[in-house]
Amino acid sequence: MTPGPAPEPLDRVAGRVLVIDEHGCVLLFRGRDSTRPDLPAWWFTPGGGADAGEGVEEAARRELHEETGLRVGGLGPVVHERHTTFTFEGQPIRQTEHFFAVRVARFEPVSDGWNEIERRSMLGHRWWSAAEIEAADEQIYPEALAELLRALLAG
Repeated sequence: MTPGPAPEPLDRVAGRVLVIDEHGCVLLFRGRDSTRPDLPAWWFTPGGGADAGEGVEEAARRELHEETGLRVGGLGPVVHERHTTFTFEGQPIRQTEHFFAVRVARFEPVSDGWNEIERRSMLGHRWWSAAEIEAADEQIYPEALAELLRALLAG
């Protein structure tokens, strides 16, 4: 039996948040594609795709609350933009990511708001310094996160 045609890429806009604590560390989640256990896990910022009719800042705030339990007001300006193409759970995705930054006291994220996809794909979290990001041998997104974090901390 021959496989059918590959699915068309889903075009998606995402709001993501660089959550920075009082020590200058950024919160990252470790995740994987549960349908591809052969692929290594990676680290990424809280956030996700905008729902229909939702702006990227609104999506970023909603996703931040769902993924960490943290509620924030306005996030301010976009501090970074990334265009990426990837496949997740068999679906090719073309995504434009808008990153916001928020400074908070370090907290322990909660998973109460995770949806089914997040429950099967998110493996944990930790707070990272720029030096730890640079020294890591695991994949971290966005790719220039250490530089971006240092620039944000420098003001």
